[in-house]
Amino acid sequence: MKKSVIALALSTLLVGAAYAEEDAAPSGMVPQLDHVFLIMMENHGYQQILNNPNAPFINKLAQSANLATNFYGIGHPSLTNYLEVVGGSNFGIQSDHSPDWHNANCVPNLQSGVTNTDVPATSNVCPIAGFGMDAATPAVDTVNEISNPGDVLINIDGVESIPAAYVSGSTIADQLVTYGRDWKSYQENLPAAGADRVNYSDGVFTNNTDFASITPTLNPPLSQANVVSLYASKHNPFVYFRNVQEGDDNQNSLKNSVGFDGDNGLYADLRTGKVPAFSFIAPNQCNDQHGRGNAGPLCGYDSIADGGQAGLNPALMIRGDQTVEKLVGAIKGSRAWKQGHNAIVVMWDENDYSVKPISNQVMVIVDTNYGVHGIKSNKRYNHFSVLKTMEAGFKLPCLNHACDKNVAVMSDLFANR
Repeated sequence: MKKSVIALALSTLLVGAAYAEEDAAPSGMVPQLDHVFLIMMENHGYQQILNNPNAPFINKLAQSANLATNFYGIGHPSLTNYLEVVGGSNFGIQSDHSPDWHNANCVPNLQSGVTNTDVPATSNVCPIAGFGMDAATPAVDTVNEISNPGDVLINIDGVESIPAAYVSGSTIADQLVTYGRDWKSYQENLPAAGADRVNYSDGVFTNNTDFASITPTLNPPLSQANVVSLYASKHNPFVYFRNVQEGDDNQNSLKNSVGFDGDNGLYADLRTGKVPAFSFIAPNQCNDQHGRGNAGPLCGYDSIADGGQAGLNPALMIRGDQTVEKLVGAIKGSRAWKQGHNAIVVMWDENDYSVKPISNQVMVIVDTNYGVHGIKSNKRYNHFSVLKTMEAGFKLPCLNHACDKNVAVMSDLFANR
């Protein structure tokens, strides 16, 4: 392992210990977990998914497994939430900007103290590294993610805010490697060449494709506008970290990001049963219910976005539902599911259109191969709770805002009995 990786691992341990003085192993009633499969869905709130007739499998799973009925996304847009789930912080990033790949000269937002935002527009994200202050999460957003002047976007519930804190530029991936465990980020439609320098892709063509070299030339000619962004780096949070971008091993590098298909992909790993301790699973932007503007009506954006079910694209709901069914079926069909204590977490990152008074409440389903089922928990949880609970199951120290005293372990949803 590289010296830089070892140094980061040691720093992660030190920061974890400093933050988790009273809760070094926030176990609660969570048993030791062998595998966690986290399936991340997109941009729909709790009331949009609950009892949606176009999501029958998801709702059946919510009834038969365990359901969080009082769970909140932290902020907006998507990338912020992804970082918070795996790293317990926004790391000073409140945008969906792509990584500033391999830039060793830029200053990470943690260290500069300048928040990376959509409005005002800032540059691509300097690789996350080191220590420093993250960005505060206000109760409401009146500037950064606002489409219409005068709108007020709720970050959590419109009341709670999260002050900036001194954090480590680390994730649960770093913790797992430090403790001798492994991880993968499974990304649907990631091109075969891998994640390096890829901001978006349809599985073949990417932001790096030279369309001028493709012959014969069509009229109108092919261009980047034709690429449907099925894979998006903003849904692969690990590629934003400097140690992952620069890593050259199979423990903590870009090699940990793989597709769904292929010899090293999700379905192949499930077939062999050789899956990592932590599987971060991101369906493409048609199958995760995000939608794309250039992918046709079966993957089009919702026509109305007011927090309710009216105006949702039914095809988008159906695609997401069948994707979850396929993924859950493949996981449960793997021999890895039958060995030890394992959990599937199906969650949505945010309600992308939670204009006041609609809160950022989202659905989270926990299914285990052990313990209790059919639990409906009204305890207040958020994305930091998911991280803290996974850390509890893997017997890791809590990290960054997962150590905040008001962040609860989801022990009722992961209980052994």
